[in-house]
Amino acid sequence: MSFKDRVRRFFGIKTEEELNEVKTPKEKVIEFFKSLFFAAIAALFIITFIIQNTRIPTGSMEDTILVGDFVLVNKFIYGSSSPKYIPFTEIELPYFSFPSIREPEPGDIVVFEYPGDREELVARELNVNYVKRLIGMPGDTIEIRDKVAFVNGNEFPIPPYIKYLSPYPVPKDRVNPRIFPKGSPWNEDNYGPLVIPKKGYTIPLSPSNVEGWRTIIDREHGERVVAVQDGYVTINGKPVTSYTFKKDYYFMMGDNRDDSMDSRFWGLVARDMVVGQAFIVLFSWDRDIPFSQIFKLLASIRFDRVLKLLD
Repeated sequence: MSFKDRVRRFFGIKTEEELNEVKTPKEKVIEFFKSLFFAAIAALFIITFIIQNTRIPTGSMEDTILVGDFVLVNKFIYGSSSPKYIPFTEIELPYFSFPSIREPEPGDIVVFEYPGDREELVARELNVNYVKRLIGMPGDTIEIRDKVAFVNGNEFPIPPYIKYLSPYPVPKDRVNPRIFPKGSPWNEDNYGPLVIPKKGYTIPLSPSNVEGWRTIIDREHGERVVAVQDGYVTINGKPVTSYTFKKDYYFMMGDNRDDSMDSRFWGLVARDMVVGQAFIVLFSWDRDIPFSQIFKLLASIRFDRVLKLLD
């Protein structure tokens, strides 16, 4: 068989003789399922590595992204990766990543794997994606003063559709015990300053601050390795006074600042958990209307949001 014939067969290109050939019913059925199979493979490749659709279930990004929006995510721009788990199971797979076109940048609307609650080694439910705005880069210093975000001492650009449910900030002296890192004397409206770790960044460790970094260090090792013994911090049983991070991290916040569970509460997002960039609203309707009320559901379509670019 010639090289030309191999290429033609690989891409399913038929000659004029093959197009005019009369096929039996059995051959037609086989050809149909072959076409269906290759279409499924192509769709799986696109969803896995290039673009996927994600449905927005919460209002943490209002009014930039609304509940009921169906958003397209560019997975290729940050370097997409193969699946990390067998679908519908918690069985891990070896995976690989493509090189990124560019790295995430401040202000990007980022889709990422939820790392888990503040003190969880892994999230209770795997493969859960969150959508937030990237506020802080690796090495940046984050601070929130009376609801206003500052990065490295400069006010962070205000998103065009930012939302506040209350105009009154929580006073500085009112500590929220749910805030990240654990034990910090801050709240959601007056937060920091916090230096975001980057790969190679070293922090001092002592019994007084180890609780704030315990989970991130454990996650980098994939198991519980941090302990306090006889007044010393230990990692894998060895006394340490500092720790050097192995990964870059990001600080994420929702545009609906008073109704967003984000990095202020559960912590930082590692670079390898970034999935892609949300860039356009494909479709939008009222998700609270049951599908059984199809006509009412169709009437709720927000035509002004169809194919709306996100910024």
